[in-house]
Amino acid sequence: MRIGLITTDPGHQLLADTTALLAPRHEVVALGPGGHDGAGTRGPAVAGALADVYLLKARTPPALALARSLERRGAPVVNSAAATARCQDRTAMAERALRAGLPFAPTRTVASLAALAAEPPRRPVVVKSRHSRRQDLVARVDGAARLRALTADWADEPVVVQDFVPNDGWDHKLWVVAGRVFAALRRSELAAGGRGPNLPLALDALPPGWLDPVLRVGAVFSLNVYGVDLIDAGGGAPLIVDINAFPGIRGQAGAPEALAALALRTAERGGLTASRT
Repeated sequence: MRIGLITTDPGHQLLADTTALLAPRHEVVALGPGGHDGAGTRGPAVAGALADVYLLKARTPPALALARSLERRGAPVVNSAAATARCQDRTAMAERALRAGLPFAPTRTVASLAALAAEPPRRPVVVKSRHSRRQDLVARVDGAARLRALTADWADEPVVVQDFVPNDGWDHKLWVVAGRVFAALRRSELAAGGRGPNLPLALDALPPGWLDPVLRVGAVFSLNVYGVDLIDAGGGAPLIVDINAFPGIRGQAGAPEALAALALRTAERGGLTASRT
């Protein structure tokens, strides 16, 4: 089979390890978001024959456009372009999650950070870029002075606002590949000292009931490969603060095997699962 990787970084650990598993028996082709292969030349799977399945690791507008064009030609894409786009807009993400009854942080949208600064919140909040991307804005705001400081660099940035929920400063990072769950702890970027490395976390160490909403995210957002960030909102109650389509899942034993199996299974089935919208 031919497996296409839509990515700007085919050397990413998860993709490289998955490729190593597939390559002995299958052809793996890396495509840049503009429709080019990893060497910067036109990719044969774009110009000519389709791959049997594509893995959509990049989430930029060009990558989504490429994925949509491949889907229009009948190719299965994991995750679909539509499902990936849902996770790029934090307003749409929150609305969909809350409608489905997921324990997602209540979220409101403000047209720009400058507009928020004009009427600063009266209690601590977390402010995030509305559109999820690399090096976007994620910050705790405890008062007007902090908000003014952020506005110096982010005045025109559309943002979402969530009330800050007191917690132990640790994010629970859960990743799912076709229903198989992997987990780690990471010091929150909002905690004193900032973000730290991932620490191992056994699934049986999670508070009771946390796996159910994480697995439901896949059905609600039509995702096969995704990440969910949760915090303990008190008393062991989970609160989802972010959802990511096709995250890195670095250093998780078994993740490349799960992804390789998903790619082959999707190709064999003609993409019936991966192409849900």
